[in-house]
Amino acid sequence: MLKLCNKTFKYILLFFVGGYSYCGVELLFRGYSHISMLIAGGICFILIGLIKEVFPRKISIVSQMVISTVIITAVELIAGLVVNVWLGLKIWDYSNLPYDFMGQICLLYTNIWFALSFAAILLDDYLKYFLLGEEKPSYKIF
Repeated sequence: MLKLCNKTFKYILLFFVGGYSYCGVELLFRGYSHISMLIAGGICFILIGLIKEVFPRKISIVSQMVISTVIITAVELIAGLVVNVWLGLKIWDYSNLPYDFMGQICLLYTNIWFALSFAAILLDDYLKYFLLGEEKPSYKIF
């Protein structure tokens, strides 16, 4: 039972760290955010942290960044389709930007997510190490 509580605490902590970080990035760049982005950010952060658990051998930081970028872009697309298209909240619309897809994602932001995923990977690893007592992170570049 204690192990289940610890695992639940771990994922709640990671969810909110990721969610608030995601909203913080939006506040810095757009000046506002939305509760749906807290949820999307939390989901992204947990999924990014699971990459090394899914791949049995040591995966490079660049590979983690590529996979993280795909994860973030996919979550953004799903969130956009739900909140903007299905619910009609119109939180964002990228249709005026080049290389957009359905106004919900665009290549420009995908490139930004690639760069920011490095920080997310490090933050996840060191939170797990310092706060949760997990293995000390080590990295290979390629």
